[in-house]
Amino acid sequence: MNRPAAIRIDGKAAALRLRAAVAAEVAALKAAHGVVPGLAVVLVGDDPASQIYVRGKTKALEEAGMRSIDRRLPAGIEPAALDRVVGELNADPAVDGILVQLPLPTHLAAGDILDAIDPDKDVDGFHPINVGRLASGRDGIVPCTPLGCMMLIASQRRDLAGLHAVVVGRSNIVGRPLAQLLLRGDCTVTIAHSKTRDLPALCRTADILVAAIGRPEMIRGDWVKPGATVIDVGINRSIDAAGKKHLVGDVAFAEAAQVAGAITPVPGGVGPMTIACLLRNTLTLARARRGIDRP
Repeated sequence: MNRPAAIRIDGKAAALRLRAAVAAEVAALKAAHGVVPGLAVVLVGDDPASQIYVRGKTKALEEAGMRSIDRRLPAGIEPAALDRVVGELNADPAVDGILVQLPLPTHLAAGDILDAIDPDKDVDGFHPINVGRLASGRDGIVPCTPLGCMMLIASQRRDLAGLHAVVVGRSNIVGRPLAQLLLRGDCTVTIAHSKTRDLPALCRTADILVAAIGRPEMIRGDWVKPGATVIDVGINRSIDAAGKKHLVGDVAFAEAAQVAGAITPVPGGVGPMTIACLLRNTLTLARARRGIDRP
């Protein structure tokens, strides 16, 4: 007997709900305290993909009633000059959060630039202090994509205690922080990567399977445990047999959907949640800087 197809987790709809909730809180914050949260977005160079991402973030901020402070800088900017720009934004009282769009030109060390951001304005949660807060179980800003993943997981799994979560990917942006969040939810967590032995067998043990490895359709349907919740973080550009370009995830969606209990599509899954969580983090920083609790 064939299993019914998996529930398609609608990240776009979830993101719209979160964005609406954030916009309502921003309006209330402005009415009660005269505060308009501001996010500074720093774009270095003219990478087309980065320009698209920044435009999307700017539009989302404006729609939520927030202030977008864009800093466009030349690709050849020297590290010291970029560091000065970050320092100016750290000192600017109108700036609640700072985002440096990645990737940076190769002559710039991303780690050094991200470390220069004031931890209390670190909207991405990448500063070592915020990484440490997350790892030690303390409150702090959580990276946007892992936060969005957890919200989508929670929409399908109310109680995570005791579930086995396998995170395929160990990046500082997604894999590692997401593993910490899953541990907070009382999951038993395994982090897998390119050197993991017998990865398919390990994936088949996962009640929650997260793919964040950056390889198109690497996770096949027969790697998925029946009924598992599958979160596909990957965004890969692919060309089909007809020569048509399209986006695919790290999971072979059509195959996995026949086995999983619930699965995120690409596009329309994790991606929209990342921007929605960026808005949420900006609002959180604006409140925290002024000591204003949520209503």
